[in-house]
Amino acid sequence: MARHEAFDGGEETRQRITFTIDGEKITAFAGQSILEAADAAGIYIPRLCDVEGLDPQGSCRVCTVKVNSRPVASCVHPVSADDVVENDTEEIRRWRRDLIKMLLHEGNHLCPICEASGRCELQAMAARFETLEPDLYPYLQPVRPVDASHPDIMLDTNRCIRCGRCIRASRDVDRKYVFGYIGRGIHKRVGVNATDLAHTRIDLDDAAASLETCPVGCIIRKRVGFFAPIGRRQFDLQAPGDEIEKRKGEGK
Repeated sequence: MARHEAFDGGEETRQRITFTIDGEKITAFAGQSILEAADAAGIYIPRLCDVEGLDPQGSCRVCTVKVNSRPVASCVHPVSADDVVENDTEEIRRWRRDLIKMLLHEGNHLCPICEASGRCELQAMAARFETLEPDLYPYLQPVRPVDASHPDIMLDTNRCIRCGRCIRASRDVDRKYVFGYIGRGIHKRVGVNATDLAHTRIDLDDAAASLETCPVGCIIRKRVGFFAPIGRRQFDLQAPGDEIEKRKGEGK
């Protein structure tokens, strides 16, 4: 899936602008988000709720940067000419570490027994920011029912980080509206539009059920758990953002 384009027409019709990220001059198109412009330039901005193929939502705030000294979510904030963007500073890295810690403590993320271990973006992000060790934040340890009613797909919202990727995929790509938010505040969680998953129209071929959509172990495809041995899993082989940072070296 390719990211939804924010523009109409070809590149020749777009206005080019320049701005800086951490002192590096970047050329972008007017109307691009900061995250899109950074990706194109080979500069990685960490993110969890944003993914190729889905419109940005700006909910996880892991992609927060400073623009002209003001914090913004880079996935939804359009870049402007001469913007001064801070992305890789100790202050911002501290913000991101705290956000990742809170997500880990709000759910039940038992990595050694999770089917998504090795391809979990939250786990990989925690390793990138060295936040896997216990912290002062209390573990909330939610107790939510696991929905294993569907013959091919399981839903475990104890692991959910409320990124909304399954909601947007089901709504905008599959056009089935299977997933949606239930509750408010700390009780907010993902639910389905039927009594259980078996009574929805979700299918293994749906974008909402793809391995790339859920960044954690919330939506699990049955019979494909523990798909690769340790050392050969997705994030054993490369860290999040490696494919973006390679673009700079390739001159893209």
